[in-house]
Amino acid sequence: MTLRNGREFLAIPGPTTVPDEVLAAMHRPAIEIYGGRLEAITHSLLDDLRRVFRTEGRTYIYAANGHGAWEAALTNVLSAGDTVLVLESGRFAIGWGEMAAMLDIRVERLPGSWRRAVDPAAVEARLREDTAGSIKAVLVVQVDTASGCVNDVQAIRQAMDAVGHEALLMVDAIASLATMPFEMDGWGVDLALTGSQKGLMTPPGLSFVAAGPRAVAAHETAGLRTRYWDWTLREGEAHYMKYCGTPPEHLLFGQRRALDMLFDEGLTAAFERHRILAEAVRRAVAVWAGGGALAFNIEEPAQRANSVTTILTGDHAVRPLLDYCEKTCGVVLGVGIGELADQAFRIAHMGHVNAPMILGTLGVVETGLAAVGIPHTRGGVQAAIEWMAEAVPAEG
Repeated sequence: MTLRNGREFLAIPGPTTVPDEVLAAMHRPAIEIYGGRLEAITHSLLDDLRRVFRTEGRTYIYAANGHGAWEAALTNVLSAGDTVLVLESGRFAIGWGEMAAMLDIRVERLPGSWRRAVDPAAVEARLREDTAGSIKAVLVVQVDTASGCVNDVQAIRQAMDAVGHEALLMVDAIASLATMPFEMDGWGVDLALTGSQKGLMTPPGLSFVAAGPRAVAAHETAGLRTRYWDWTLREGEAHYMKYCGTPPEHLLFGQRRALDMLFDEGLTAAFERHRILAEAVRRAVAVWAGGGALAFNIEEPAQRANSVTTILTGDHAVRPLLDYCEKTCGVVLGVGIGELADQAFRIAHMGHVNAPMILGTLGVVETGLAAVGIPHTRGGVQAAIEWMAEAVPAEG
């Protein structure tokens, strides 16, 4: 017996649900690549990405996923033999560092925890020891998609400034941009990057890098530059040079529509929508955890992201729950990855997501917990409902 016939709910943290309007925008013939309408779309995207990153810096578009943006960032500002400091709070800053190591960059990991955010005081202490200035960049994620942790980027910048360290602050905002505030210039971020498939509501395949003045200056002497990722080449006058070849036209059509939708809602309103929906998930998980089997991966409530929640299942196998939710009910949950493989599941609440999608997902999870016999306290969905009613009261 299955209850899944109907529209599937995708509750994984990327790719996220793509709006019908974005899919429709992509459903059109290819057009000429050397100018005209496509060139106008490119320039509008480059400009509007500055609005989303909140920067006056330069922006670049790549036909690549977020890992491509990692490589673009590294190769445009660093040289072989440079040292970077990677701030651990889950899987993805570590992965960025692993990519750097393959480029012959020296990688130092500042030890952290998968259950807590980066400690700015620890960053300050390590940089204070680096009197020779050997660390050229600090790599951190705003949200780690594996752990569900949100890092305080502004506090990390303040820690760097407290010791007057000249390292670049490079931030992966793949799982956070457009779901919560990000102030690239206001926080002193030198380089930021993201992908199309999460808060920006477009299929995977585009990534974006924003470079501030210090990153642009570092680019002039970077020794790892390659033709495809190179910013200088992409500043060329010919339109196709913005992409080092044929532009990914249909993804650009989709991203244009997605940004229009985001701006129609308003960034502040989008942040608030994500906050309310994330808290609804957290209210439900807090109730379920009363059964003794489930727990938040991130221990400190203020460090839990508004884009994804990671839930530990303790001694209970998670696969039966995942299978029940997907195969019986049509809700696809995120699996635990890295250190949390087979120990956790993840509920995404980012991008094109609304109240019925979240309440439907929570209802299926609570049904699944009962069906597969994972101990939990009933009433998680009711707690989410009560929170939403409190957070968004009726008008008039």
